Amino acid sequence: MGKIILITGGARCGKSSFAEDYVKTHGQNIAYIATSQIYDDEMAYRVKLHQQRRPSSWQTFEAPFHAEKAIHEAFCHHDIILFDCLTLYLSNYLCSEQTQAYSMEQLSAGAKDMMSALIEAVQAQNTDKICVFVTNEVGSGIVPENALARKYRDLAGLCNQQIAKASAEVYFVVSGIPVKIK
Repeated sequence: MGKIILITGGARCGKSSFAEDYVKTHGQNIAYIATSQIYDDEMAYRVKLHQQRRPSSWQTFEAPFHAEKAIHEAFCHHDIILFDCLTLYLSNYLCSEQTQAYSMEQLSAGAKDMMSALIEAVQAQNTDKICVFVTNEVGSGIVPENALARKYRDLAGLCNQQIAKASAEVYFVVSGIPVKIK
């Protein structure tokens, strides 16, 4: 069964840098699953920073939706995957046209199914395969003022719990310092 590692923390805390170092030291053939969609200059800049940090030997799979398929494909030729990030993946789902009329119950069920699909895709692999998921801890701040932000916070918390439960290791990054919490 493939191994799941979860790396979480606040915005701009160094999660992705730690995850990049982790996969470099724990794998030979590295795949990168990118979940972002570029809608503006700010996101284009963030994506560019991530791309510049990655070695050219890493194969990138763009998967804003149905990332379980990218996990299966990546594991065909790679022993470790860096999946960056779960919360962007969740926001793609939450802001998709299909979910706009969903109730919170429907959104929660859909998000749970998405996380289950990711977990199953990793666990279906050989024991030497590793997937490192990066996610944001968004529940430590104030209660958001608008309904969409509250839905996002709540769904992110539920998704993070689901992935953490399935993880062999969980790291919390604070100010660039990783702390192993599981």
